[in-house]
Amino acid sequence: MAVIHRTTLTPTKLELLGAWLPSRPWYHGGAGEPQLAKAGGFRLDDPEGAVGIEFMVVTDTAGAEPTAYLVPLTYRGAPLDGAEENLIGTAEHGVLGRRWVYDGCHDPVLVAELAALLAGKAEPQAQSLTDTPDREVTRAYAGEGPVPTEFGAVTDTEEHTELSATGGTTLRVLRTPRPAPAEPGAVGHVAGGWEGPGGTRAHGVFFVLHATPGA
Repeated sequence: MAVIHRTTLTPTKLELLGAWLPSRPWYHGGAGEPQLAKAGGFRLDDPEGAVGIEFMVVTDTAGAEPTAYLVPLTYRGAPLDGAEENLIGTAEHGVLGRRWVYDGCHDPVLVAELAALLAGKAEPQAQSLTDTPDREVTRAYAGEGPVPTEFGAVTDTEEHTELSATGGTTLRVLRTPRPAPAEPGAVGHVAGGWEGPGGTRAHGVFFVLHATPGA
């Protein structure tokens, strides 16, 4: 069980993301710096208790209209071997000390727990509360076999990040979630909520799983 500490993080998560988001192909903000606000998200627990796992939704108002972005993050107490290109930055945690913050799509711990969530073997947790399930996060899986826990290739596009597993299964991270049903042909998905424009509550799909027939 992850413990949520009421303390400081320097620089803040939003400051780290503000410097990193413009480098992503799926970022559609304006020419200036992102103007970010926390809009929602949830967490998963690392069974080993070593890695923090968070799925953050932020809203950027720097473009022509507010845009929500989904950013899976991991927090580690030491660098992840071979993941230098996927490091968002480092920050000083008021209780835990230095933390290495990664794009979680490239972190095997997050990917394995996300697969467990899709399979109904992990429980989503509230973003800012300890030991509190997030009942707004829903999942579904209608595939014939187990959900892969390892995805060897990660590709960023202008709309999503796609993780590919052996056998043709793909997991799409919908980087700009919108209130919409799951994609046609999907065998699984995870959905959740976030704060929309004007204080409204939006709900949409975050992750979509596709499998090759017979795989």
